[in-house]
Amino acid sequence: MNIAIEPFLLLISVLFLVSLSVSRASSRFGIPALLLFLGVGMVFGVGVPFENVSLAQGVGTLALCIILFSGGLDTKYHDIRPVFVQGAILATVGVLLTALFTALFIFYVVNPLIPNIELSFLESLLLASVMSSTDSASVFSILRSKGVNLKNNLKPMLEFESGSNDPMAYMLTIVLIQLLNPENNDLNYGEAVLSFFMQFIIGGMAGFILGKLAVRAFNRIKLPNDALYPVLLFSCGIFTFAVTYFIRGNGFLAIYIAGLVIGNAKFMHKRSSLQFFDGLAWLSQMGMFLMLGLLVNPDELWTMVLGSLLIGVFMIIGGRPLSVFISLFPFRKMATRDKMFVSWVGLRGAVPIIFATLPLAAGLPNAGTIFNVVFFITLISLLVQGTTIVPVAKFLKLKRTDTWRKRLRDFNVENIGDLKSTITEITLSEENLVKGNRLMDIPLPDHTLVTTIKRGDDYFIPKGDTILQPNDALLIITNDENALAETYQNLGIDYRVFSRD
Repeated sequence: MNIAIEPFLLLISVLFLVSLSVSRASSRFGIPALLLFLGVGMVFGVGVPFENVSLAQGVGTLALCIILFSGGLDTKYHDIRPVFVQGAILATVGVLLTALFTALFIFYVVNPLIPNIELSFLESLLLASVMSSTDSASVFSILRSKGVNLKNNLKPMLEFESGSNDPMAYMLTIVLIQLLNPENNDLNYGEAVLSFFMQFIIGGMAGFILGKLAVRAFNRIKLPNDALYPVLLFSCGIFTFAVTYFIRGNGFLAIYIAGLVIGNAKFMHKRSSLQFFDGLAWLSQMGMFLMLGLLVNPDELWTMVLGSLLIGVFMIIGGRPLSVFISLFPFRKMATRDKMFVSWVGLRGAVPIIFATLPLAAGLPNAGTIFNVVFFITLISLLVQGTTIVPVAKFLKLKRTDTWRKRLRDFNVENIGDLKSTITEITLSEENLVKGNRLMDIPLPDHTLVTTIKRGDDYFIPKGDTILQPNDALLIITNDENALAETYQNLGIDYRVFSRD
């Protein structure tokens, strides 16, 4: 069947334009942008029939690979090192406990109460496993887009957990699908458990080794055009995922670890490559949520409201907190309020919906029920948890207010990760020039430099006797945030306002 490409491209472009337009409400009303993308897909799905589960699963898998790879690239070893053990336990034991507690609740509470949900224990465990991991796309986008700064290394721990716990949920889902599939009568529990651990081990080793090889390739291959280096990085990530699959490892774990290895190494054109992947990750999130929104049938969704609501509420206030407090029990020095916040940031998003397409593709009984329940719980999670992350952090007194780094607007540069430095920009007013209008009259601390000045649309490198004017934007580089705070104070600027920037 021939499909005209022009109407398809028109639909895709309209979906993205509408999504970007309504995403302004994300910052204005505190609604997660990803929830809006999902809503746009659902609205358009009413008039545009879309039932291609295989296509949605394929697009979702590619998008998840990009999101996990980008998350690994942006995660620094020095950030996750203090919380590595806690994050790893949450990503494995925490996921397993969440699945177990939720399955017990579904089988013993929801089944008897809700007539249209009748699942065996293995089916209940499959449903719970699909939803057992926190969604990396949701956690990364909400924490970073809202500029949430948390105390006690909670932000890197949450990002590390969400980036590394999808493999556990995926393997639980695959094993349970195999056990429930009538065609796999010869599969026993011992083989399933062995396959489970082998995928973890092989995936971890493959990600580390292929990540190291990718760094060597980057620094040795001389490409004719600098714009090709991000393409090379993308190819290395997808190659890692695919090769790991063929050697019977977990590709999601491998691509995340490869991203960690590459992102913490030095290689050519690193900054431009990471910026490319940041945009690509956002595009992937938008495309993934839009397509999954198109896939759902609202008429079927509403029949699962009561059962989904019960399960969703239990996961938010029961299953997730229980698994977090049990997993982190050995860490006695970790404050209760920290564990409470980690429990609350158990966001569900596109990943559970993608995993929910696997039972559909396998043709399992009750696969439609599982998909609709997972979709509804994702909506609940994004709406309830996603919109309240910042208020809950403030309520628990975990939101940091001691960051003084202003987001750059006039200068297209960012901090260089390998240098112990901090970059900011300051726009001068007449009050800042009362001690003199030359650059040498500005009371800057030691080891602090004004590297560039923007005046109107012009940029230039200043000298000590450069005459400054009101509305000049200064690009300043300094040793650390203490020196940066002193710079603001010397200029009479309240640096604390930048904690809300």
